[in-house]
Amino acid sequence: MHDSNAEAAESIGPKILSAHDAPQSEDEVTRRKFMANATIAIGGLVGLALAVPIVGSLLPGKSSTEGSWSPLTAAELDALNKATSKPVKLTFTLKYVDGYLPEQSVPEYCWGIRVDNNQKFMAARPDIFAGGKADVPYAVVNMGFVLFSPICPHLGCYYGWSDAQNRFMCPCHGSQYTFDGTHIAGPAPRGLDPLPVRERSGIADVMWIIYQSNTPSRIVISYQA
Repeated sequence: MHDSNAEAAESIGPKILSAHDAPQSEDEVTRRKFMANATIAIGGLVGLALAVPIVGSLLPGKSSTEGSWSPLTAAELDALNKATSKPVKLTFTLKYVDGYLPEQSVPEYCWGIRVDNNQKFMAARPDIFAGGKADVPYAVVNMGFVLFSPICPHLGCYYGWSDAQNRFMCPCHGSQYTFDGTHIAGPAPRGLDPLPVRERSGIADVMWIIYQSNTPSRIVISYQA
């Protein structure tokens, strides 16, 4: 048995030492650690340099966050001019760009009222005008009109106008609003949200905006559907 073990040991031959087995000086260990750390640091910088343009390219374009104007039809504008004590439902096509997807087109609508007395409207809507100044960065009353988002400020349902009740009513949680958008019943934390409207070459345009729900403040969430 002893002889066979000796022969096996001789057949294996002397052990070849690797770089890890060889005795290392303090300088060699320090140099190796430096090279390893330098490699990691360079790799991190390269990764960061590649990540910045990649991430930037995935962000939506500037045009998708600025909002877009949608024209109202001549018939709707005429109906709005003739409106007195009832709001007018205004339909339009909302077009927007979402990242790298093709331009999207979806049907939307808003509610418009005619305002003959700006001061009276401002006094009726203190939730919009604090100290005589609007809490939105655009003119609320323009061309003698105010346009309201169709989205209830409570939890985002679409409300409608009731001729029988002579008020706007939300079917989801019972919030109710007067003709001028004043909140009078239900859990909504504010009155109806105005949308920007402008006149250009005889055409009325509206800009779609989604505001944060269930808060007294008007915080823009999106310009998209």
